[in-house]
Order: sequence, then structure tokens, then C-alpha cells
Amino acid sequence: MKYQLLMYSHLATVVPCIFLGAYLLLTKKGSLIHRRLGTVYMSLMLITAIIALFIEAQVGPQLFNHFGYIHLFCILVFWTVPTAFLAIKKGKVKIHQRKMILLYAGAIILAGGFTLMPGRYLHSLFFAG
Repeated sequence: MKYQLLMYSHLATVVPCIFLGAYLLLTKKGSLIHRRLGTVYMSLMLITAIIALFIEAQVGPQLFNHFGYIHLFCILVFWTVPTAFLAIKKGKVKIHQRKMILLYAGAIILAGGFTLMPGRYLHSLFFAG
């Protein structure tokens, strides 16, 4: 039960990021709406990563009987979000852009792809018949 609660909480914060992140990457940068949605996106990504730390790895080797390889994406989030925020506050737009692309590609696309692999909860949810 605890696992499912964590998983659904994780999904509730990450699914909006799939769409918010894509929107932010594809639309005009620097507008008020971009800045506000960017704040929501970054906040949700941090919350998502925090929740993920409490979800025990179910596939592959574990560190401390809890963490799996997929938890490494939490480190990516904890590094890119604050450094991207600081970069844009300092006017370093290109650094901010690179970090936001890295965050989306790594923590949304790549990590999301891993969660759909056989043996994982989302795979059984979507593909088990």
C-alpha cells in the first residue's frame, strides 16, 4: 500500500511536468507566463525527485536495500534545477537552456522510458493484460 501511495504521488507530480516541460521548451522564452510556469515546473520536478527517493527500487541491484539505478536521476534533478535557476538569475541564458534541456531529456524522457520497462510497476500497469 505504501509503495502504491508513493507511486501515485510521484505520478501526480511528474505527469504535469511532461507537458509543462515540453511547452516551456517549445514556446517563447522569458515571458511572464514562461517564468511562472517554469517556477511550477522546477518545483514539481524537485517534489517528484524527493518522492522518488522514498520509493524502493523493485528492479535490479539495490544500494542499502532501497536505492536502484533509476534513483540516480534524482541527483540529476537536485543538481540541474538549482543551477539552472541560479544561471537564469545571473543572466546566463545559454547555461539555463542547456540545463533545462538536460533535465527534460534525462529526468522525463530517459527516466520515464526506464519506468516502462518490463518488471517495473508502470509496465505492469500499462502493458500487463
